[in-house]
Amino acid sequence: MTAAESTFIHRFVPGSPEGSKTTLLLLHGTGGDEQDLIPLGEQLLPGAALLSPRGRVLEHGMPRFFRRLAEGVFDQDDLKLQTNALAQFVNGAARKYGLVDNKLIAIGYSNGANIAASLLLTHPHLLSGAVLFRPMVPFRPQHNPNLKDIPVLLAAAKRDQIVSPQETSELSKILTTAGAQVTIHLHPGGHELGADDVAAAKEWLSR
Repeated sequence: MTAAESTFIHRFVPGSPEGSKTTLLLLHGTGGDEQDLIPLGEQLLPGAALLSPRGRVLEHGMPRFFRRLAEGVFDQDDLKLQTNALAQFVNGAARKYGLVDNKLIAIGYSNGANIAASLLLTHPHLLSGAVLFRPMVPFRPQHNPNLKDIPVLLAAAKRDQIVSPQETSELSKILTTAGAQVTIHLHPGGHELGADDVAAAKEWLSR
């Protein structure tokens, strides 16, 4: 890997020989790390390879994948920088760990879901699909990327105090306009993950 790629602390779990040729890119929320979503990845798609980087930005000591200026207000320059760095890391890791031929599906929660959405919009050929738990609109693209037939699950929540229904609707529209096949799951509670979110994602991944 290059110096830029190696700046992501990460954990890699090889897929089982009998598992599907799929890699799950696990992207934690604010304050998480490379360990957080490993159990979730193992539960969602047993046997898949797991690639779990830690966000490189610190907010009051808590890891994030990009800076924000306020709640829901993203530092667009840093978002672009960190998204490109993450894409570079993923490509390098795929070569290092022998995953080049694998399907790559992002599993992101909150801040991790936001950078996963940014990856979809700026590096449309990187991901084969994405599960976005509680995502917001990372930015509004000037030109639509080609996301034709890429499946995306948006897992939103009816009582989310951070992400509004309008935000979910707008992100769905942006992705659908770009050609993605968007499915929406609505959790009855708030921003935290529920068992229904996990079940919906597991079922969606098994298609």
